[in-house]
Amino acid sequence: MTRFGLLITSNSYASQSLASALLFAKTAVEHGHQIDHIFLYQEAVYSAAANIDLPADEPDISAMLASFCHQHCIPLLFCITAAEKRGVVSDTLPARKGYIAAGLAEFAMRQTNIDKLVQF
Repeated sequence: MTRFGLLITSNSYASQSLASALLFAKTAVEHGHQIDHIFLYQEAVYSAAANIDLPADEPDISAMLASFCHQHCIPLLFCITAAEKRGVVSDTLPARKGYIAAGLAEFAMRQTNIDKLVQF
């Protein structure tokens, strides 16, 4: 059994990164592996935005990822500094439900708990 950490850096609304990470996580769990954490950094922090209004015919992959992480007790972390810099979160603008603010130091410490880090 392998213990994975996932790092997502691409904007999920402009690429397949979030959908690919979700598919990878589901497949890994189905095959008996563990996902220790998922960390959103750089442009990926836009997925943590609570004020995104998607068209009705577009799947909300961000909500699907949060639901999957909640179901499997996987911490879904986003870089608070990157999110604040991009206006995703602030004192008056909370993050989307299921997303946890963290710093790069926490991300670095979590690397000691995993066998492999996969970046999307």
